[in-house]
Amino acid sequence: MAPGPGLPASLALCRPRARASPDHRAPECPVPGTVLLLLAYLAYLALGTCVFWVLERPAARDSSARFQRDKWALLQNFTCLDGPALDSLIRGIVQAYQNGDIVLGNTTSMGRWEFMGSFFFSVSTVTTIGYGNLSPRTMAARLFCIFFALVGIPLNLVVLNRLGHLMQRGMHRCARRLGGARQDPTKARWLAGAGALLLGLLLFLLLPPLLFCHMEGWSYVESFYFAFITLSTVGFGDYVIGMDPSRRYPLWYKNTVSLWILFGMAWLALIIKFTLSLLETPRGACSRYHYSCKENFKPRSCRQSPDGEAEPRLPQPGCRPEEPMGIRQHPEPSTQASCCGKDN
Repeated sequence: MAPGPGLPASLALCRPRARASPDHRAPECPVPGTVLLLLAYLAYLALGTCVFWVLERPAARDSSARFQRDKWALLQNFTCLDGPALDSLIRGIVQAYQNGDIVLGNTTSMGRWEFMGSFFFSVSTVTTIGYGNLSPRTMAARLFCIFFALVGIPLNLVVLNRLGHLMQRGMHRCARRLGGARQDPTKARWLAGAGALLLGLLLFLLLPPLLFCHMEGWSYVESFYFAFITLSTVGFGDYVIGMDPSRRYPLWYKNTVSLWILFGMAWLALIIKFTLSLLETPRGACSRYHYSCKENFKPRSCRQSPDGEAEPRLPQPGCRPEEPMGIRQHPEPSTQASCCGKDN
């Protein structure tokens, strides 16, 4: 379609494959960003692998060598005990510990499968923490655990989502009140977010370790480590509450810890969601760029070719040719081209 005699000469540049200018370039395909994200992910895993390998390998070698020295010293001191018998004894001790039995002193059981122990196991199952220190031994309990987790894990996610919404709603109310008092909504949102972060750190990560120090005899660093590993659902199982047979635990202890796990996971999920919103880069598309006719651009008047170049649509009846993307024209009012609509 040839331009009319009254149109500016610059409109004749609108060809079927007009390249976008560097200033207003069409968004590229997100595949390179995905590749960079995967590379960063693998690099982070490699970093963790190297650090853990450097820090833990010497300690593991020392522990293994120490155990072998103690084992051979025991065999030399007690000649009536041979190597296979000692290995059988060690395997029995390990199996007894996995079954929840204690071979120290007169205590033979820690009550793991009593009512409170079973309740704590149910909490650790539906929250996907899975400490690994306790697992069902009977086949009937294993089969029930499968169906219990199939229903319990989604139910737990729904509960955590609802608790997270309640926490977020409370934070928004605080932000509205602060915004009304300070007449600055932006600062009010930042203050409310910072307050929620500090309050959550205090209630779920800084104060609970004090309780664990008192009830379990751990140091504060060990208790803080257990708190974060639990709330993040990593659950290594190296530190678990209620496992010391020499201590007496009140009935309210595991109930309180279960409630702390539930609300703490909801709060930590909010923090992780906020962190993800900061780390993820927005992925734009051509339809996200809305330009008005007076600003010389409009996304509905352009297409994007497979190689990422801008490609104008065919003019509709009664429409005049459009300008190529990136060329800004200022025609006279009598010759101004419209974007497939009525002229102003």
